[in-house]
Amino acid sequence: MTRVTRSHTIRGHLVAGGLFDLGLGEATQKAGPDGHDDGFSTRQHHQDGTLVVIAGAYGPNWIRTLAEIRGRLESPHGKCTVISEAPELGNHEVIVRWATSAELQACKAAAVKRQAPLRQQLRAQEAAQALEAAGQPGLF
Repeated sequence: MTRVTRSHTIRGHLVAGGLFDLGLGEATQKAGPDGHDDGFSTRQHHQDGTLVVIAGAYGPNWIRTLAEIRGRLESPHGKCTVISEAPELGNHEVIVRWATSAELQACKAAAVKRQAPLRQQLRAQEAAQALEAAGQPGLF
């Protein structure tokens, strides 16, 4: 069972990331993404006995806004899990909950694995620069 996720906390993360809170009511949120300015709105929801948040993207560019919501909340400092596949969701909505420790560790390990080739390349460049600075050009 995960921790309770409050909509005002998620709203704060998204507003701090530069997104505009539309403050729509639940009925308006369920109506769909069209007919609004670009932005988001959140509401509380019970899922499997846990209080989670449903965040919806609205406006003409709702797909871009939805990607920004996902990116902001799944970032290392966001510490949230975003679920887009659930029967109670519209195409423009995602379920947000706090990530578990195992999920955070898996994300961290995946990031290290993604960055390994770049780190190796940077270390090789630094070693080559150190040799050149010492007056020993590379053999090749």
